[in-house]
Amino acid sequence: MKSRCERSVFGKTTLSIALTLACTFGAALPVAAQTSTQTLVIFPDQGFTSIYNLINSAQKTIDMTMYELQDTTAQNDLCNAAARGVTVRVILDVNDEKSNNTAAYDQLKDCGVNVVWAWTKYEASHQKTITVDSATSNAQTAIMTANLTSRYYSTSRDYAVIENNTTDISAIEATFAKDFAHSSVTPSNGTDLVWSPTNSQSSLLSIINNAQTSLLVENEEMSDSAIVEALENAAKAGVSVTVVMTNDDNDYASEFNELTNAGVNISTYPDNTTSLYIHAKAIVADYGTSAQMAFVGSENFSSASLTKNRELGLITTHSSILSQLKSTMSSDYSGGTHWSD
Repeated sequence: MKSRCERSVFGKTTLSIALTLACTFGAALPVAAQTSTQTLVIFPDQGFTSIYNLINSAQKTIDMTMYELQDTTAQNDLCNAAARGVTVRVILDVNDEKSNNTAAYDQLKDCGVNVVWAWTKYEASHQKTITVDSATSNAQTAIMTANLTSRYYSTSRDYAVIENNTTDISAIEATFAKDFAHSSVTPSNGTDLVWSPTNSQSSLLSIINNAQTSLLVENEEMSDSAIVEALENAAKAGVSVTVVMTNDDNDYASEFNELTNAGVNISTYPDNTTSLYIHAKAIVADYGTSAQMAFVGSENFSSASLTKNRELGLITTHSSILSQLKSTMSSDYSGGTHWSD
């Protein structure tokens, strides 16, 4: 008889996601199934209307953690929500982005939003998450790779996953409450969450190290030595490894050369205002197999992002999301310039 891992069928339910993670990372299996939905938003193709709609749908609460907020539509939507009686709480990064966030901070404070600067314990609060109506049956959360910074919208490749998984939402909200109060917390992993500075490096390394057939990667940074080595080892072991990035002044030339020499295929875009900018942080592993999974989140492949920042992502086995990520990332690879050392 096949094991439960071998018999798992991947689809839209929380149970299938949790089972996949249990098989991959050795987590405890769930005791009961819970139906949940996930939707992928692709930027810049689909725009930010779905994010604005999420904010505007709130009836009770909005909790947002945002690294950078410079979007007058989103800011006005948050103020309008507060004006209609919604309890709105916002955490904005201060260590890196205080100058960029001050105008939004001041506006939100003046219009009745409960806004705080992020806890300086973290090197940066790089998380990009919006959760609405968390204690109701209409609870939803958006876990994003994108900041709410409108000047980048037209050219930045980013993703968001909008879901209603109550286990994840409870974990996100519990961590938000502690972060809002500048209090220590070890975040719960929920069903499929990837947090920095707690489990992100080990989770991403597990995805890469367990890949059997293929890895498709988009990221803004490539400086974490453990991630680079894992990608190299995967390629050397016969896994088809494809990386799509922006080439920012050859900052990662040595890493690109190492990866290329190991058999990794790399495509890059120029760092300018007219080109597609790869800001996304995503991995698709073993697409088209029973073990396929994807990561989408705020974590860059850097030591600071994985071990010092507040970050949040998630792992999904949702077939539609995997298909859309595979199609988009493969197209991005084809549209870039092949890296050769």
